[in-house]
Amino acid sequence: MSPRLQAGDALLIIDVQRDFLPGGSLAVPDGDAVVAPLNAWISRFSAGGLPIFATFDRHPADHCSFRDQGGAWPAHCIAGTPGAGFADDLALPAGVVRMAKATASHADAYSGFSGTELHLQLQWAMVRRLFVGGLATDYCVLQSVLDARRLGYEVVLLRDAMRAVDLRAGDGERAIATMVAAGAVMAEGLP
Repeated sequence: MSPRLQAGDALLIIDVQRDFLPGGSLAVPDGDAVVAPLNAWISRFSAGGLPIFATFDRHPADHCSFRDQGGAWPAHCIAGTPGAGFADDLALPAGVVRMAKATASHADAYSGFSGTELHLQLQWAMVRRLFVGGLATDYCVLQSVLDARRLGYEVVLLRDAMRAVDLRAGDGERAIATMVAAGAVMAEGLP
């Protein structure tokens, strides 16, 4: 059952970019499956006149997270490349607030709050509760949710709108358990 939307709610979409979808340079298994449920949530938030925020990686070509630079990941979401764009079928409305992260070569950022004005933008919009979905459950979603909780936001996890990398089997489920232990609540199904 999905919670009733109210003033102070916002939708936070995490990193639904081409490089994280099947065929991308850092594809999340079944990552494209988040698009349809997120579109349903986008429609619901838009109909209610509630704000929508979308984070995205915008890495320089020499980003520290890339294997060529000694990092753990293949090159992905390089600024100005097609892979850095949002998923083609993701129906982001014109008024969505977009937050680029991990834009400096020397610093990584999994959380949408790290090195961005996301918290400030949420405060300006008088947001108290975040509905969160995107990629990947066990990295950027996890870190964004933990930061949101530390900053005092209520968090609703959109389980059908998240997918995990699962480098180790069960990483996604462990990440969900960690977010719930931090005070996030789960919304099952579509809005």
